Amino acid sequence: MKTSKLSIRLLWYITPLVILPLLFLGGFTLTNVTSSTQKQAELIVSRFVEQQQQKVFNYIDSFHSTTKLLSTSPVLSDFLADDLRDSGNYTRRLGALMDVFASYSEAYPDIISVNLVSPSGRSNAYYSSNLNTAPTEYPFFSRVLQSNLRQQQFMVQKSDGTTSLYFIQRIYSADYYLKRPQQLGFIILHVEPSILNSSILESPYNNTLNLLLTEDGKILFSSDYDKRGQYISEYELKQIHNLADLGKLSTIELSSIDKIERMIYAIQMSGGYYYVSTIPKALLYQSGKAISLITALIVIISVITLPMLIFIVVRNLLLNPIELLGAASHRVGDGDLSVYLPAHNNDEVGVLFNDFNHMVNQIRHYQDELEEYKHHLEDKVESRTKALETMNSQLESAIAQAEQANQLKSRFLANMSHEIRTPLTAIMGFTEQLIHSKKAASDELHLTTILRNSKHLLELINNILDLSKIEAEKLAVEKEPLDIVQLVHDIDSIIRPLSQEKNLKCDINFHLPLPKIINSDATRLKQILINIASNAVKFTERGLLSLDITFDTESQLMEFAIQDSGIGMSEHEIERVFKPFEQADTTTTRRFGGTGLGLCISKNLAQLLGGDVYVKSAPGEGSCFRVKIASNLETKNNEPTLMLTELSQLTPVKDEQLSFAANSFDANILVAEDNPDNQVLITLLLQTWGLEPDIANNGAEAVEMALVNDYQVIIMDMQMPVMGGLEATQMLRHAAYDGPIIALTANVMKHDVDTYLNAGCNEALAKPIDKDALENVLVRYLHIEKDSQNKWDTLLNSEKFQQINENYRSKLPEHLTQVNELFHAGEWEELRALAHNLKGSAGCFGFTNIHLAAAALEDNLRGRTNDKNRRDYLALSLIEAIKYTQSQEPLPK
Repeated sequence: MKTSKLSIRLLWYITPLVILPLLFLGGFTLTNVTSSTQKQAELIVSRFVEQQQQKVFNYIDSFHSTTKLLSTSPVLSDFLADDLRDSGNYTRRLGALMDVFASYSEAYPDIISVNLVSPSGRSNAYYSSNLNTAPTEYPFFSRVLQSNLRQQQFMVQKSDGTTSLYFIQRIYSADYYLKRPQQLGFIILHVEPSILNSSILESPYNNTLNLLLTEDGKILFSSDYDKRGQYISEYELKQIHNLADLGKLSTIELSSIDKIERMIYAIQMSGGYYYVSTIPKALLYQSGKAISLITALIVIISVITLPMLIFIVVRNLLLNPIELLGAASHRVGDGDLSVYLPAHNNDEVGVLFNDFNHMVNQIRHYQDELEEYKHHLEDKVESRTKALETMNSQLESAIAQAEQANQLKSRFLANMSHEIRTPLTAIMGFTEQLIHSKKAASDELHLTTILRNSKHLLELINNILDLSKIEAEKLAVEKEPLDIVQLVHDIDSIIRPLSQEKNLKCDINFHLPLPKIINSDATRLKQILINIASNAVKFTERGLLSLDITFDTESQLMEFAIQDSGIGMSEHEIERVFKPFEQADTTTTRRFGGTGLGLCISKNLAQLLGGDVYVKSAPGEGSCFRVKIASNLETKNNEPTLMLTELSQLTPVKDEQLSFAANSFDANILVAEDNPDNQVLITLLLQTWGLEPDIANNGAEAVEMALVNDYQVIIMDMQMPVMGGLEATQMLRHAAYDGPIIALTANVMKHDVDTYLNAGCNEALAKPIDKDALENVLVRYLHIEKDSQNKWDTLLNSEKFQQINENYRSKLPEHLTQVNELFHAGEWEELRALAHNLKGSAGCFGFTNIHLAAAALEDNLRGRTNDKNRRDYLALSLIEAIKYTQSQEPLPK
């Protein structure tokens, strides 16, 4: 095989690049292997000795605890009582004490004996597991008497070389009147040190010698049994003491034991004992020498073989494929397209070979296609022309669909413009009349018209919002108990007056049996039925309207069939009637109005309630809408579902709480609100029902007052200084206050309301305060009898309400100054709190422009919109809203 110039140059570069690092690495390894071996040994031995020390410490500490526990035994205290000898119970108490000693000996097998010794050294009670007699004396007892320690331990070596442990615990009398308690004796525990024996025998290396020395150099424990009882020299003991202080592995020759040079690691234990672990130095460095020789041999072999191996590998993996690729490229350049490189490994060279083969295939393919185009050019042109015609047809269809969608959008915008402008025209017109006519005789009529058109406008907006939530799949429905008779009664109370205005007959037909209670969302079900029934009234000029209620026992579905004798619909119109923003045709829209959202929303709501809406109709014959929903019947304790089977059961139960009367209710109510104007307004509202509330200016005051006084209801503002309503509610619930707490907030988003309810609030009222919502809450929780609507009108027209309204208007300059100062100073958190305050208070007093501007600014500063660029614009909008309200003259009283 011919050697290329590139191969020779590669060999010249590889050889020094490989040899020099290997030589450096080998030299570094040889010079550092000894120190590395010593450090590794020191680490292993130090960890071993520390583990053994901890094991011994835990062992000794466990018996100290056992001795202390034994000394506090009630049986022992009873035995040591002063009247023991005279009472005649000595034998019984001694037997009980021996049972206690025996139980401890059984629990701890290492305990050889337990001895109760008097202060003079006499044994009063002795128990031995091997049935020995009590010793007459202990060699260490004099040291025990001289020491003041409560707990002590001693290691005593016997003549046979074995060592025993003794644990001593002083016993004192329980006389608390003496300055110094009287010593009653000692508990002496004789223990066989099994853990110490096993610990000494463990070793991190072979030929390791472990020793446990006393402070005078005597060997108590040794892994070499023959060395127990021997003494090491004072000089060697001093060296071991110094090593224990340094805490490192060092070389010492223990001549008292043998003449071998050893690596020693020592630590000092409690009681003056030393734990020593020794390794022969020659044994420790023997492995290091072997590593050095192996390292040198590996370096030499690597220096010789690695350059050759690298050259061979590079030659096979890189140089040979390059030569092969060069030869193939030369053949392709000469026009030979039959070249094919063999398959290679799945690496970069293999990818290069595959790309080269792909390039040659593409060249052949393009040459074949060129020949084909030459022979079939006309066929290609014709095929391309047909494809263009198909694309043009699709484009025309798309343009038609776009134009249809644009017309639908324009028609929807026109309908919405008409529907929104109609109530707005009435609202604006009558408002101008009220402004320019100082003493209009028909003020009440104008205000009623404004209110009616405002509610209509609100209904339009709610429909659009409901549809948006349905399309976004974010509309949730509830599943709560629902009384069928009461539901139909509520629908009838709304639809019957509408049908009577048009002289239509209205029939309600119950097809018994029916379940009395189902589980569904009452609000959404009413929305569906009222929408369809009101449509039936709207599209019916004469005849009748009927509502039939049935229950399918097999499918467990409730069905509400609404039949009318109105204009009816064709099949084509039925297909469009449930689509959003569409009605039967434009004539229907011009004649009857509407946005085309009601039936679309109703169908989606019915599907969310586990059913659907079906329609059957014919032009001129009327329509029948059938609403089906799931009943979700639940049975408790296998009790049958309560069913309606008689006509006498179809009369709704009268709610005595909702009866109209002029009676007031005597109740104690707390209102927690920091805004003074809102305090006056809420007080005025509650006074219409004869209620005089207590006022708390923040959550801390509310908690204090609620825990002292007995309040039937607490109305709690959620955002207040010092302590917010959320924290105050949680604190009251933790303090076991179980009365109703009503949240009062301007933040009425669902996640905000859920937060208040989870914190312990029973309900949430929105700011500005709605009279009906407040009245329903008071009726529900205080059983207040509702008053007539005139009471509310009287309140709004009262001099006191006008006075607090003017008081609030007089504070607008101060609010304007605060907003300006906080805005220019960049105090965004304080500005957010002020905007929240203005949002609630301004809405309560009818200043809608300030309410909306403050709400938008608060949302921005709270971070909901996360648009800091609009912050300055929203702050200036709030300033202008306050200025505009200041410039307007107050309405005449």
